[in-house]
Amino acid sequence: MKSIKASPLEITLLASVFVVAACGLVYELAAGALASYLLGDSILQFSTVIGCYLFAMGVGSWLSKFFDRQLPAHFLRIELLVALAGGLLPAILFLANAYMPGSFRWVLYGMVGVVGILVGLEIPLVMRILKRNVAFKDVVSQVLTFDYLGALAVSVAFPLILVPQLGLIRTGLLFGLLNAAVAVWALWLFRFELRQFKAHVLACGATFAVLAAAFVGANHITTLAEDKFYQDRIVFTAASPYQRIVVTQGKQGHRLFLNGNLQFAERDEYRYHEALVHPAMAAFSAGGPKRVAVLGGGDGMAVREVLKYPSVESVTLVELDPAMTKLFSEQPTLVKLNDGALTSPKVKVINTDAFAWLEASTDTFDVIIVDFPDPTNFSIGKLYTNSFYALLDKRLSASGYAVIQTTSPLVARKSFWTVAQTIESVGLTATPYHAHVPSFGEWGYIIASRRPWHQPKSLPAGLRFLDLASLPVLFDFPLDMARVPTEVNRLSNQVLVTTYEDEWGKVAH
Repeated sequence: MKSIKASPLEITLLASVFVVAACGLVYELAAGALASYLLGDSILQFSTVIGCYLFAMGVGSWLSKFFDRQLPAHFLRIELLVALAGGLLPAILFLANAYMPGSFRWVLYGMVGVVGILVGLEIPLVMRILKRNVAFKDVVSQVLTFDYLGALAVSVAFPLILVPQLGLIRTGLLFGLLNAAVAVWALWLFRFELRQFKAHVLACGATFAVLAAAFVGANHITTLAEDKFYQDRIVFTAASPYQRIVVTQGKQGHRLFLNGNLQFAERDEYRYHEALVHPAMAAFSAGGPKRVAVLGGGDGMAVREVLKYPSVESVTLVELDPAMTKLFSEQPTLVKLNDGALTSPKVKVINTDAFAWLEASTDTFDVIIVDFPDPTNFSIGKLYTNSFYALLDKRLSASGYAVIQTTSPLVARKSFWTVAQTIESVGLTATPYHAHVPSFGEWGYIIASRRPWHQPKSLPAGLRFLDLASLPVLFDFPLDMARVPTEVNRLSNQVLVTTYEDEWGKVAH
């Protein structure tokens, strides 16, 4: 039989299709991830970024018909432009968010559009160049095969390997360098067809130099953007598949940010965590709570408050992100903030999704502290649904209490009472209360239980905020925070996420 060998031209162009598909998807995923981090609502942001990218690819494919001559030269130039625009995309978006926050959306969709148009231009050019040597049906088959293979490879590697190891900025730059490498390979392959060979060599060299310099200086780019955004000095950062963790230090002491959202400030976090933990813990009778679960709260602050009760025999901390629990159990400054709570022999840390853990667990607890971030997207919103609270009910002991941090009843009044309505929809009693935390303003909590909550007869010694005399005030709601009619938040509707965005969006604007 006669063997068929692929020509260097065919190998080069099919490899470029693989790289273009992989790089294009990386740029798209990076843009979607940054949009979700910085704008919230992961589903909406990913949906609009993907839609914009695919539309731009369609525009690029249509524009490719106007490229009639010197196809190899056009291919090489477009490859270099993809390398620059795509490779620098995450870095530009980080800087835009810090220095031009009002224009961030324009920069985001503008960059996604540019990259999409360039990728849309490139694939038809590859097919037309290949068509000179390969039958059309084989061209289509081969190009689409390598296109889909590139997308598959990246879709697996992006969340599991690339972002955890390199971060978003270096991941984008790495794939920009891959695009540039394909351009250099094409430069050599088409060297006899290019009229301005030296100019193309200089363009390749300049592109490599810019991307390599940015790759080496990626930490400086991140610091430059984050110092402007956070204002205070950044002392710790970590990027995980779930979020970007930033700890700053300034006049308010240490502050923790997750995806740019403030989680606590050292100067007043004791108010938040004492209000979160003690009304439920101190109200538990029968010798005090023995088995406690903390869902979320990977910083260990809530666990610190729980451990103030001598009756506690075990604390199960369920935190999705291992980077959080690692940071707050190993960094000496942060360990000092939580009094070493995460290294207590009473504490068991489980890094998993709280929803899945509740479904699989058979344990019951006297008190469950639910300290999740606010429902800024549907992934977090599921942890505020009636399905979640039904699972929570199963894990409570007969006389147990669960307490849920529940955003601001003043700023997000309807959101707050949506959570109360949702808790009551599964047959639990909802007891709402609030506390003033200067870094956040008026903040809300809800105790969920099978029996009415009663004011405790004592509180642990050494509290800085709560005492028995002031505790009843927390359960008094003035007119501007009083209950309003709301819907039940279900997995099928996630009304809380849209309500929350609407209410907090009015404050942001």
